[in-house]
Amino acid sequence: MTIRILVAAGALAGSLLTLSTASAIQVDMIDLETRMPLVVNPEALNQEEDGRVAESAVPREIVKYTGNHKPGTIVVSTTERRLYFVLPDNKAVKYGVGVGRPGFEWSGVKTVSDKREWPAWTPPPQMIKRRPDLPRHMAGGPENPLGARAMYLGSSLYRIHGSNEPDTIGQAVSSGCIRMTNDDVTDLYSRVRVGTEVIVAR
Repeated sequence: MTIRILVAAGALAGSLLTLSTASAIQVDMIDLETRMPLVVNPEALNQEEDGRVAESAVPREIVKYTGNHKPGTIVVSTTERRLYFVLPDNKAVKYGVGVGRPGFEWSGVKTVSDKREWPAWTPPPQMIKRRPDLPRHMAGGPENPLGARAMYLGSSLYRIHGSNEPDTIGQAVSSGCIRMTNDDVTDLYSRVRVGTEVIVAR
């Protein structure tokens, strides 16, 4: 059983309610800048006010984190298909991600070597060999498969990046890159610095 608690704006904004229970507890937090909840009720996630389908069915949450990684670390669980950005006080921001499809899984430790907004995309030769129909270069923008932001992982071909296919979040469909919705990757990008450690676990 999961108990979901919404912390109301006002005196409790930004605070964490604690319950003692054997059940899993997920606590929704108020965004201190917008004063809006990071996660609303599931029904509200399905539709925007104008009737459009929300960008992703995987909500961004602040959760309890019991790992031994220091604040500022990115931890990707490819089996869970979630990315954690570790915060102080045993908390983390939890995002839904898309990961490498069968045959393209990987794990290891990298560092963020570069950050780019609306990055251009040049498919590597290995990808062109598999998909000769791909463009040799694509300027950044809404149609670019790297989405709104990209964080490059060391000297590898892998990135954490946005996507113009938000329905693939939570799936194993990429060539090894970690995909996020454009909203989520923009949020993560604002938290991450060049040199951030990235741990990808299978």
